[in-house]
Amino acid sequence: MIIIGLTGGIGSGKTTVSNLFFELGVAVVDADNAAREVVETGSPALKDIQSHFGKDVINSDGSLDRQALRGKIFDEENERKWLEALLHPLIRKRLTLQLQQAQSDYAILSSPLLLETDQHQLTQQILVVDVPEALQLDRASARDENSREQIKAIMATQLDRKTRCEQANDIILNDSDTDALTAKVLSLHHQYLELAKANKNHDTD
Repeated sequence: MIIIGLTGGIGSGKTTVSNLFFELGVAVVDADNAAREVVETGSPALKDIQSHFGKDVINSDGSLDRQALRGKIFDEENERKWLEALLHPLIRKRLTLQLQQAQSDYAILSSPLLLETDQHQLTQQILVVDVPEALQLDRASARDENSREQIKAIMATQLDRKTRCEQANDIILNDSDTDALTAKVLSLHHQYLELAKANKNHDTD
């Protein structure tokens, strides 16, 4: 099966794009969902996080306080790297299993850190959702319960726009309305169906 890696910076509209592919019947495996699953209440990873960062990153119900943890890791690069070393292998293992279970002609692996981690090795094509940085900042700060300063800190941990686009096979510029975005996704969907068909024929030759 062909795996299309979908990525983009915070506020780019990556989730909207992945939802549009899902509506077209494409299996979508989401790294954000996997990241939440590996730190569910009672999980070994969550226990490791509490042991390392303390009880102030744990909610009263025993779940992870993401806002508190985010503040700690974006203030300290070493702490962010410790967390990534713990979680990234667990996330990749879960993503690999979910991709193996996908049933559509091709699948989407949606991940904000696709190119920053080794997750891109699971894919054959890279699709980047691109947006001007000023618009990215406006959208992300309006959507999330984060200050513009926190959004900028998150953006600083991700690849810059130019580097991300240089690694893409396909780019969707998401600076217009939903109708325009939907049309771009539909066009790529047909392209990926042809790619999957060609790959399947090659495998049976």
